[in-house]
Amino acid sequence: MSAMTHTPFFSDDIDVLASALFAWCAERSIRLQSQEGLSAANVAINLYDAGYQTQDRLLGALHDHEFR
Repeated sequence: MSAMTHTPFFSDDIDVLASALFAWCAERSIRLQSQEGLSAANVAINLYDAGYQTQDRLLGALHDHEFR
């Protein structure tokens, strides 16, 4: 099993992630604590780690992501 390493998130990082995720969920009437909302949170973290580190860029990347 491989260990995943993430850089620590700071307050500003959490604000960006939360704002984009809340907006994405609200647009789709999805509860954040639902399976779909939790899946989106995981995708948002991965996208943030990939460099989408502003609310607008992260929200755009969430819109472009193909959820199954």
